[in-house]
Amino acid sequence: MEPIELLWYRRALKRKNYSAHTVKSYVSILDHFIRWLTVPVAEVSRKEIGLYVDHLLRKRRTPKTITCHLQTIRLFFDYLINEEGRSMVNPVTRISLRLPKPLPRHLKDDQVTRLLALITDMRDRAMFMLMLRCGLRVQEVADLTVDVVDYGRRQIFVSSGKGAKDRVVYMSEDARSVLSAYLAKRSSKTKGLFLVQKGPMRGNPISVRGIQKRIEYYARESKLNVSCHRLRHTMATQLLNADADLATIQDLLGHGQITTTQRYCRVANLKVQRDYYKAMDVVLQRTQTQEEDDDEGENMDSPELS
Repeated sequence: MEPIELLWYRRALKRKNYSAHTVKSYVSILDHFIRWLTVPVAEVSRKEIGLYVDHLLRKRRTPKTITCHLQTIRLFFDYLINEEGRSMVNPVTRISLRLPKPLPRHLKDDQVTRLLALITDMRDRAMFMLMLRCGLRVQEVADLTVDVVDYGRRQIFVSSGKGAKDRVVYMSEDARSVLSAYLAKRSSKTKGLFLVQKGPMRGNPISVRGIQKRIEYYARESKLNVSCHRLRHTMATQLLNADADLATIQDLLGHGQITTTQRYCRVANLKVQRDYYKAMDVVLQRTQTQEEDDDEGENMDSPELS
């Protein structure tokens, strides 16, 4: 039976319009934590939190996973204190695990060509083109419906993306073309855009895991280290290398903070290289001009030899 505090919290998250995926994730983490506890929730202290971290480490959970657990637990206790009026101190005061900060990885142009050459299925090609050309997240692709695509304007309305934010993304001509070709073959009147094509779930909207399994298949076939999110990284890096403004990329990707988008600057070597040489040409030109001015000044100040 679900603990009463967790039942309250689940309802509170739904009232705040958290996505079903987020609610499920939070509740799963908290259920694991509460079942592990040997004391009531109201008596949890920093000692129990430390022991729980040790427990997760023994389970070989990664620092990123442990941090996710701690952040979720901290929000849960914030809710109990601020909204349920519990008289207690939040046992998760700070999260001190050091996390690696790997650079976003992207595919090179020849790798993109190699991957797309393998994807002949129109549904799969359309799904992955929307990630590669529009920067959509896998969840956003799974949630798309037929009516959000405006072919005339080459736009897609993304409803309730990450953070429950709406945004508009734009389709390149190749993305629009392959999506149109997929829909021309798709006979179902189901509202969902991308559907399961085989098996007992045939005709139902494809799940996030279903999309991920398809990219895993193509990764094996192409022998490329590629994922759905890497396609999104590739789109951002390609735009940056093509001199797109950082704020534009932020808006297209749906990033809440510009600092998230700035991480792509660290991998967009072509733009960095071009910016460096362009700026250095200006520096050298100024230096040369200054040296010439200095030489002329010295010549004017020097007495003429007799």
